[in-house]
Order: sequence, then C-alpha cells, then structure tokens
Amino acid sequence: MTENESPPSEQVDDSAPQTEDSTEQFADVSFQDLELSDVMMASLEKAGYEQPTPIQAGLIPRAMAGVDVVGQARTGTGKTAACGIPILERLTPQKKNAAPQALVLAPTRELAVQVRDEIAKLSHGRKVSCVAVYGGKPIRSQIEKLQRGCSVVVGTPGRVLDHMSRGTLDLSSISVVVLDEADRMLDIGFRPDIEKILRRCPKERQTLLLSATVPPPIERLSKRYMNDPESMNLSPKVVAVDTIDQFYFTVTGERKFDLLVRLIERENPRQAIIFCRTKRGTEKVFRRLKAKAPSVSCIHGDLQQTVRDRVMSQFRDGAVQYLVATDVVGRGIDVSGVSHIINYDMPQFCDDYVHRVGRTGRMGREGVAYSFVLPEEGSQLTSVEQRINILLRRDEIPGFDPLRASRLSKPKSSEAAAAAPVEEPPPPPPSGRRMKRHRRGL
Repeated sequence: MTENESPPSEQVDDSAPQTEDSTEQFADVSFQDLELSDVMMASLEKAGYEQPTPIQAGLIPRAMAGVDVVGQARTGTGKTAACGIPILERLTPQKKNAAPQALVLAPTRELAVQVRDEIAKLSHGRKVSCVAVYGGKPIRSQIEKLQRGCSVVVGTPGRVLDHMSRGTLDLSSISVVVLDEADRMLDIGFRPDIEKILRRCPKERQTLLLSATVPPPIERLSKRYMNDPESMNLSPKVVAVDTIDQFYFTVTGERKFDLLVRLIERENPRQAIIFCRTKRGTEKVFRRLKAKAPSVSCIHGDLQQTVRDRVMSQFRDGAVQYLVATDVVGRGIDVSGVSHIINYDMPQFCDDYVHRVGRTGRMGREGVAYSFVLPEEGSQLTSVEQRINILLRRDEIPGFDPLRASRLSKPKSSEAAAAAPVEEPPPPPPSGRRMKRHRRGL
C-alpha cells in the first residue's frame, strides 16, 4: 500500500460513543508541573514551548508512568510533542550501532518527516538520533543510517515492513510504539501492516495510540494490541476550533476557478492551501492559478518524493504562498503561517473537512476557511455542519454571480432578442434540493 490519496476503506462511525471531554482540567498546567528533566526544560525553552496544550498536559504524565494510552485529540494540538517528550525522557543512553528503543508509525511520508524533525528539535542537549524511513526515497541511505544505530525510528508502515523483511530494522529492543494519526492509517488500508509490525515488537512494551477520532476499528485494535489502555479524550466538544471562521459559496462547476481568483484578490491570504479532490483536478487548478499568481505550487501522491519534500520545505519557509493540494496534506502537516483554507472541491467525508480546516488556526492562531459548494452538494454541506455542530455562513462577492453560467441561456442576436418574449424567472427548486438550503442540518 502506498501513502497516497486512496479513498478511505472504512468510514468513520460518528455515532460511536466518545469519552467525556477533559480539556478544562488541564488548562492551568505548566511544564514545570510535569516534573520534566532539566535537559528537557532547556530544550522546550529553546524550541519556544511556553505552555503545554491539553493533550500534552494530560498524556505526558501517563506516558512517563509507562501506561498504555489511547489519546483522542484533533490535529494542531501538539500530539507529536505529547509523545516525543516522554519517549526522550525514558530513553537509555544510546550506544554505537544500537537497535532502536522507540518506533513511531505515521500514515504519510510528510508526517513521518515532521515527526522526525520535532523529535530532533526536542532532543537538544541529548545524544539521540532519530531516523525517518518512508517510501519514495532510496532505501540504501536509510539502511546505512539504521546500521549506524539510532534511538528512535519514525516511518510509514509499508517502508517499516520493507526494512523488517530485509533484516535492516531490529525491533527486539523496542520499548515504546506510537501509532500517530491511527484513524488515518486504518482509513488508507494500513491495518494489516500495523498488525504485522506490532506482533514483531516485544510484548512487554508501551503502546501510545493517537487519533482524531476513535471509531470501532480503532477500539478493536487497542483491545487486541494494547495492555489495559487508558482512554483520554482531549478533543474539544466542538470539533472545529473556535479560532477558525468558516464560510461557504454556492457556485457552479464552471464558475469555480473565477470565484477562486476573485476570492484570492479580496482576501490576499498570507498563505493558503487550496484543496482539490483528485490529482488531475489539483494539476489543472495549479496550472491555471500559476498564470494568475506568482507564488503557487502543488502537491499530490503522484509527485516524486524529492519534489514533495521540496514543495513542503518551500511552503514552510514562506517561499510558496498558495499550495494546491489533495488530502495528502489534509492531516498532520504543521505549517504555522497558513491563514486561509479553500475547499475548491468538497471532501468526500466529513472528517476530511475537519482535518483540512485544521491546517489553519493551529495552536490557537486565527484562520478562515471557505468551501465551494455546488448546488447539488447541499446535503454534503449539511453533513459537515452536523459533524462540527456549526452552521457555515454563506458568503458573496459583490458584482460576482457564482451561478450565472447555469442561469443564463445562450446569447441571441439583437433581432431575435428583441422579438423574443420576456422570459419568466425559473421556478424555485423543489423542496428536496439544497440550492437555497431552507432546511439546515442541526
């Protein structure tokens, strides 16, 4: 299984029981309260970490105690550091050519690189090495790094299995396994790979499972491969963060790109991600937008890994202002400068909307999200509103009619136009259609 935009194999069951929200009890916890080492406190100060997020304040003490935890929290809340800090605190001093002590599994190459970089940042002042293994890059260089020894391995399930089959990754010394974005890994078909890896890890290990949602497949996985796990729901009761303003436009398919250009001109985003549903659609929007805006790039699963790495590096550095993307960057990618999210295509599943919108408003910053909704997609918009428990506000651009192409007939000659009777306005759509959206979903 490759790490691409394959459609989810299992839909999230939103009716599954959720544990009680626990964010308020950790609101006033400081890093000093967590009894971390002096080395870690210095590393946190150097990295600019001032106050732990709820997931960090709740998960770190339990992870430090060696407890298995199922942590539920949305993206952008500091889940990577919540696991990285206790891993680093509990590592034994690294020896030359030593086998890794911790393994982190991530659903995508981009997320694996991000986790590797975060652990490297938090390990300041320690003799710790972290190696990322993922597809799309030559395996030889990864083998050489593993042979030199490392403390932590971060990888996608497919490439981790590849190294295991070659005998280049020794899991016999693993004491901690982290399943990051577990729901996403199961969605894209990695469950068999994950189970094979977990069966090869020592039974006397700690397992930390992090997920934005906890559907039944996640619960079954935790019961089978975790030791009396504690459930910790640190997701806010409202799925979409309060710092994100969310709007929608009703627009026809042929007017979408014109609306995108007008919206960009009006908003002038600091940085924006424009989400499309397909790789072909991403390329089409990218080529058209590149002729209109100077700083545009795109990313999707068909691009070579070196190209994807370069694009994400440029986007993080601010060299790229507009990133046209599929859902390959819909989860787990932390780019703090993103001010706008534009859903050029509505996502197939409600949770994909949550993760797309979560690319802005990260760590308490303000952000804004716009969704382009076709007249026949009103039911999808209602489903999203039900999922996030928020009504999106309808937006308009003065002087721009996003439905004009579907309302106007073909142009007539001046004589025919003069002779033709005045047309009556079209009747309103039947009550079952969602164009005017008389009935909301909440």
